[in-house]
Amino acid sequence: MLKLLRDGAGALGLTLDDAQLAAFGRCCDLLLEKNAVMNLTAITEPAEVARLHFLDSLALLRLADFRGKRVVDVGCGAGFPGVPLLIGEPSIRLSLLDSTAKRMQWLSDELLPALGLEAECLTGRAEELIEGRRETYDLCVSRAVARLNVLCELCLPYVKVGGSFLAMKGAAAEDEAQEAGPAIRTLGGSVREMAEYSVGDAVHRVVIIDKIRPTPAKYPRRFAKIKQQPL
Repeated sequence: MLKLLRDGAGALGLTLDDAQLAAFGRCCDLLLEKNAVMNLTAITEPAEVARLHFLDSLALLRLADFRGKRVVDVGCGAGFPGVPLLIGEPSIRLSLLDSTAKRMQWLSDELLPALGLEAECLTGRAEELIEGRRETYDLCVSRAVARLNVLCELCLPYVKVGGSFLAMKGAAAEDEAQEAGPAIRTLGGSVREMAEYSVGDAVHRVVIIDKIRPTPAKYPRRFAKIKQQPL
């Protein structure tokens, strides 16, 4: 697995030192060990964890300058993409946000301490935790499964003007970006580019949205309203 990681990172234009590779190895072991008793991931082969979780997350380091930036990972689940980003670029000031308390407790009490990493762990819904954090982050990242118009209302309010939101999406990225155009403009964003990168034989896409003006204070709305009447 470690050779796959080293080679895969090299293919992405990134370099991982021995300490970083060891951290990824430990992270994989802890993830799969905990997955036996808690639903963290459907991916259970170490090589696939390296490819589909670690390298997929690390690819974001090619798409924006994360050095020293304040970053929030919305809907982080078992810590992706945030934890691999922190291993790959330790200067990040990271906040991990998810509504599932058990996962967040595992991250804060077990995984992060075992890896010698520090990150803020926020348990709750994104639209409810915005108070006191509105427009305070340089970068927001998310691999959450919500459609982009919904995801933007949850994420863009966290991004300061001049910052960016990197939304990790699949094959439907272009269609979702077109659908989300009115929402992005309403929330103060502008699509910079649709970036593509390859991990093995798979092509992945990231919609990069720059924050060009403040998000109106009425957003994000309550989630029931967001689902009923998406922007």
